Amino acid sequence: MFHTNEIKDKSFLITGGAGFIGSNLVDYLIMNGARKVRVLDNMSNGFMVNVEPYLSLPAYEFIDGDITDMLTCAKAMEGIDMVSHQAALGSVPRSIAHPDLTHASNVNGFLNMLIAARDAGVQRIVYASSSSVYGDITDSPKVEHRTGRLLSPYAVSKMTNELYAGVFSLNYGMKIIGLRYFNVYGQRQDPSGPYAAVIPLFMDAVLNNKEAWINGDGEQTRDFTHVSNAVQANVRAMFTDNPEAFGRVYNVAVGESITVNQLFDEVASIAGKQMKPHHRADRPGDVRSSLADISLARKYLGYEPQVRIREGLRKTYDWFKSTY
Repeated sequence: MFHTNEIKDKSFLITGGAGFIGSNLVDYLIMNGARKVRVLDNMSNGFMVNVEPYLSLPAYEFIDGDITDMLTCAKAMEGIDMVSHQAALGSVPRSIAHPDLTHASNVNGFLNMLIAARDAGVQRIVYASSSSVYGDITDSPKVEHRTGRLLSPYAVSKMTNELYAGVFSLNYGMKIIGLRYFNVYGQRQDPSGPYAAVIPLFMDAVLNNKEAWINGDGEQTRDFTHVSNAVQANVRAMFTDNPEAFGRVYNVAVGESITVNQLFDEVASIAGKQMKPHHRADRPGDVRSSLADISLARKYLGYEPQVRIREGLRKTYDWFKSTY
């Protein structure tokens, strides 16, 4: 637990709070006595099952609305102290298929949120960026100040968020912090749909004896990050008292990488299954390797990952087993 006393005095807006990462953050804030938690979500990636447990609580408020609508953003900001902006259209392949939709949500929607927060005098904004902004750079581990050629519209949208956040910090004196997530996974990550992430797909395969597919040779590496680590980073960013922490973007990861082939073997082992995955063509826009340097987040936010890959996979498997 961290910053639990400060949480009780604040009102929070969580965009995308009915979705995967957002709902886990809502859980943490509610369980630690937040004065107000308001969720704004258009339910494109969210689920009512993540909202319904809290609807009767006086401290909780749900707005079914879209960040691309400026009036909705302005209404959502009323009386808010801190914003955690998780709403976005994720997925590299989806952005390649529908760059216009990705831009509308991730760029126009983000700019609406910044303007609404500025006009409402919100104390602090923490927003979700992505490791996709590192593009084709081959450096390992990835450090925040060095990025490569962007490989997808999704990556462009997240880099644009970072640029806008920097300009708003500079020109309006706003306290804004960005978090570059590295392959976040865990409870409530949806295994259905054409853009599902690899870990929920593996979980679904081993639990239901389905075929498991790996894009490419499976030797691509990822720094898989349990959702509890992402929640910690958000809370630490919202409450840091280090004046040098603002106007920056931070890697949120574990600082350890694993191949996708090794990942499947771990999931199958946890499930006690003897299974072999199938391989297919690489996905367009995918990066080959991804490993984070998290020293900046340690220095300025006091971030320290609490859940590493095997424990995180076990927690995730247990949740999927009890849910699906």
